[in-house]
Amino acid sequence: MAHTGGATLRSLAALGVPSRALSRDPARLTSALDARTLARTTVLRADAADPESLRAAFRGAHQLFLTMANGPHQVRYELDAIDAAVDCGVTHVVKVSAPAAEPDSPVAVSRGHHLVEERLRSCGVTATVLRPYAFMQKLLLLAPGIAAAGVVHGATGDARCNYVDVRDIGDAAAEVLTRPASAGGTYPLTGGRAYSHPELTSLLGGLLGRPVRYLDLSPSELYAHLVGRAGMPDWLAAHVVEIQQLAVAREETPDDSFRRLVGRAPRTLEDFLVENLHRFR
Repeated sequence: MAHTGGATLRSLAALGVPSRALSRDPARLTSALDARTLARTTVLRADAADPESLRAAFRGAHQLFLTMANGPHQVRYELDAIDAAVDCGVTHVVKVSAPAAEPDSPVAVSRGHHLVEERLRSCGVTATVLRPYAFMQKLLLLAPGIAAAGVVHGATGDARCNYVDVRDIGDAAAEVLTRPASAGGTYPLTGGRAYSHPELTSLLGGLLGRPVRYLDLSPSELYAHLVGRAGMPDWLAAHVVEIQQLAVAREETPDDSFRRLVGRAPRTLEDFLVENLHRFR
């Protein structure tokens, strides 16, 4: 299950709301959830590549929280999931989308999200769209390189990027799933401020008490680094480069949708880094 799925299950459980969770590997999902969340969650086996398994799992449900990891088949899987949900009588779908979900977006994944959003809005159900920016939790992927060499690679120059904690995405999702008045909107989700890579490495270096530097690369150099050194699949490396170039092309600034929706400030990047500082040492 995607990061946002687990976060949403935990947020719903904290509110005492029962839910179903679907996974190709129920045992793995069950082992990843805490006792309080498991007590409120029915874990079922379903495969996005098998629409009949989705229909079996959706029967009797009224709402669907739709989140899938980015991948080459994501659009087809999400469209099939929406069709199965509608067939089973689901009346409200909350979709985790992406910034710049537009037909001409420079980010291929965002163009795919646009297609899914368009289908969702045309199928006769209440459609709520969450558009989170970069997950703070994804920064943990940088931890080994920072711990070993004190270096972060990127291709953003001094452009600032929005970051959001996935736990806040879960809280936002729980809000729109449990309060009908909040359903039906489109919500960009960010933290309280945007950071450039130089600002991020300066903040992290200060917390660690040792230098952390940012190495700015060209887009092609970053792609080669991600494929050759980090071992990313081609499509994922291309996605990372596209996301970074979007931040260069379009200024990213914080959005107050989360505060208006949930009624509190989002978690800060500094607090997230302090909480996970041991991972970067």
